Amino acid sequence: MRDNVVLIGMPGSGKSTVGLLLAKSLGFEFIDLDLVISRQNNGLPLQAILEGYGFADFLERENRAALSLHCHQSVVSTGGSVVLSPAAMRHLKELGTLVFLDVPLPELARRIRNITTRGIAFDRGQTLTDVYHQRLPLYQRWAEVTVPVAPGEDVNHLAARLLAELGRLGPDAPREKPAL
Repeated sequence: MRDNVVLIGMPGSGKSTVGLLLAKSLGFEFIDLDLVISRQNNGLPLQAILEGYGFADFLERENRAALSLHCHQSVVSTGGSVVLSPAAMRHLKELGTLVFLDVPLPELARRIRNITTRGIAFDRGQTLTDVYHQRLPLYQRWAEVTVPVAPGEDVNHLAARLLAELGRLGPDAPREKPAL
């Protein structure tokens, strides 16, 4: 039974924020893949890894971190670049339902003001627009559920919509635990 929810999407799409709310609603653990990468690299922040080792090396470290996940009843917030690794995506799909938080590019640009210091993985010379257009088809290809995110949408509302979408998937989808 696939009892995990795996959130994919661009940096700034709200995966960590919504993921934490979703995990609380479901009574699940919350796993932030960015923090797993940092822990597996002596606590180095993502930006330090990117600056010290480069984009290609970072992607390999992200791939190893994703492949190391073995969890149950968890919501996993992935890094935006994990979608660049087919091996990582196959593993994440085996773990759980892949949910794409689809935020329009103008909203992402509004949300992300520190692209060069936030630990966002992109190749030298790429802009946010380049990264968006490179990754969007990959998110769409892998997603089992796509949740469009309206500009300025409240995260609690988004989490509730996501729960409703997961509920429509059937018996293998995670369910909100009843209130005690």
